[in-house]
Amino acid sequence: MTDRLDEYRRKRDARRTPEPVPRSRPEPSGRRRFVIQQHHARGLHWDVRLERDGVLVSFAVPRGLPRDRARNNLARHTEDHPLEYLDFAGEIPAGQYGGGRMTIFDRGTYEADKWRDDEIGVTFHGERTSGRYVFFRTGDRDWMVRRMDPAEPGWEPMPEALRPMLTTPAAGLPSDDPDWGYEMAWGGRRVLAYVSGGRVRLTEAGGDDVTSWFPEIRPLGPALAPVEAVLDGEIVTFDGARPDPALLARREAPKDSAAARRAAERTPAHLLLYDLLWLEGHATIEVVRYAERRELLEGLSLAGDHWQTPPYFPGGGEFAREAARDQGLPGVVAKRLDSPYLPGRRSRLWRHISA
Repeated sequence: MTDRLDEYRRKRDARRTPEPVPRSRPEPSGRRRFVIQQHHARGLHWDVRLERDGVLVSFAVPRGLPRDRARNNLARHTEDHPLEYLDFAGEIPAGQYGGGRMTIFDRGTYEADKWRDDEIGVTFHGERTSGRYVFFRTGDRDWMVRRMDPAEPGWEPMPEALRPMLTTPAAGLPSDDPDWGYEMAWGGRRVLAYVSGGRVRLTEAGGDDVTSWFPEIRPLGPALAPVEAVLDGEIVTFDGARPDPALLARREAPKDSAAARRAAERTPAHLLLYDLLWLEGHATIEVVRYAERRELLEGLSLAGDHWQTPPYFPGGGEFAREAARDQGLPGVVAKRLDSPYLPGRRSRLWRHISA
């Protein structure tokens, strides 16, 4: 009788990996448990494992399970894993198969209404994952996974093509200072960042995709995962502590990925984030006010080598403008604390004031 863990054992050295490597043949337990592990390996993905006939039938899902019926996600059928993997979390050493950090994203039980060689239908009952999904085969080991029941009430799919809200030039600070929040005007390249499934997509104000231009920003995706969001901000380059538009001008469209990496090493860019347009299935434009959006944004704790959320100043326009002058910035942006986000529109609710 074939041992279903043979392939699993061949790929692992029990002396070098903390993963469970049982010697005995698997025995059916009669239970239907599942685990989903977030796996920071060569590329971030989620491993979905279903208990069946004494092993965990496993799929690597690069973008995780889809949260609504609007899309199918790629899933790759991998080798069966031992039941001990239901509780495994840890660091698989570099150089070993699957090297990288693995954490448990969710676990629970499932029901199977279909189990064929080319299609598996399951209903998850987990702490974070619930609902019916179908895995269906499209190639040798390539599968897709689709959510079959409706998303949770109030869920809205992530928008694909928004435009940033624009400022109106103003001669001076607002007279009703306490009703406004103030940000630095960085003089950078305005972008929207779409973060989904551990990946980030960057678009300029006109809608052009510039993700490939800035490879140093891509780790924002796995850093924020599993959270999904649409963020508004600017790409800037610094000369010391001050933004330098001349340096930013060097970061034009790269010839290829190697050229993009060289440019990132010579002239690293930083993404400064200051607004939130969509978060975890809920749009924040037009209905959530600026002060509330900033609170949600700051709750994400976005801080990395090449991205951060700079502070804003509720009231205190004179202080903000003085700070802009001290940093050699072109000015400040005043935003009414109760202002909605109006994609693609210019409004006096947001004002650019020279330093």
